[in-house]
Amino acid sequence: MLMKISRFKWALSAAALAMSASAFAAPPTPAMLANACGGCHGTNGASAGPSMPSLAGHSKESIVTAMKKFKSGERPATVMGRLAKGYSDADFAAMGDYFSKQKFHITSQALDAAKVARGKSLEEESCSRCHMESGKEGKDDSPIMASQWLPYLQIQMDQYLSGHRKMPEKMAEKVKPLSKQDLDALLQFYASVK
Repeated sequence: MLMKISRFKWALSAAALAMSASAFAAPPTPAMLANACGGCHGTNGASAGPSMPSLAGHSKESIVTAMKKFKSGERPATVMGRLAKGYSDADFAAMGDYFSKQKFHITSQALDAAKVARGKSLEEESCSRCHMESGKEGKDDSPIMASQWLPYLQIQMDQYLSGHRKMPEKMAEKVKPLSKQDLDALLQFYASVK
């Protein structure tokens, strides 16, 4: 009987210690939260994979907005929807703040020079009010388009055009009149910006 009580006290003490240790653990830092993104989005948000966007240099607002849309299911996703559900709005803000302070990442990819030139004129006519400085800056929560991987940009545009992802009204007004060739040229331009 005495041995049973001792085991119980030992187990109770161990549980109390474990709970008190976790209660005093420091909350994750913004860098720790952002490091969780590195497997897909690259170290410090500099993507090396053509289907993943770079996050480095994005505005805090664009990161927070995207994460909230992934979490709510408003923005379609495979993995991101599930991942976003594990984070709070404060975590999103910390991640956004961290990535906004990282150096803008420039990709190196083969592109069609003629399409890039055509895309530049289309961008100036249609997109520069929200995707400013040739896509290097986004107005409010608009993402950085410049130097993103072309396959990633194509995937996102396909989601918009198919209705799988809701296109903002201002964007729809500008995109709908464009041909498939125009859109390809526009995306080639954005991918080319350094």
